[in-house]
Amino acid sequence: MDDTCVDFSQLPRGEYAFPGPLRDRLVAAIVAGEKTTTSSLVVEYEQLQHSLPAVGDREVVVDSAGQPVCITEVVGVRICPCAQVSLSHVIGEGEGFATVEQWRDAHREFWESTDFRTALGCDDFRLEAGTDVVCVEFQVIQHL
Repeated sequence: MDDTCVDFSQLPRGEYAFPGPLRDRLVAAIVAGEKTTTSSLVVEYEQLQHSLPAVGDREVVVDSAGQPVCITEVVGVRICPCAQVSLSHVIGEGEGFATVEQWRDAHREFWESTDFRTALGCDDFRLEAGTDVVCVEFQVIQHL
């Protein structure tokens, strides 16, 4: 971890999942250094009109209460079809997935949930083998 203090007041917020138990587990895994990768969908960025992540991007990770816990920096980005997400990326998610199939099943459940579909603004979204996934690798550069 970089000892340099970073001013997080101007950084975008890193919100993992929705507030609640899943976010709390993910944030705890990030802080513990167990979670070094994350997955999102290209369609999320398109729908929200946000830029895709890039190496060097930083964000302040917030917990379920909206409190900042750490700052991360992107060290790698790969976009690939869901069917081609690598085992190393899956393991880096720090959620205990031993296989890509376990990762895919858990993420399908999240990405096809009512909450996600509502946030996406697409009630009939379905995760397919060809759905583009944004695979991000990051590192914690400052604990807050």
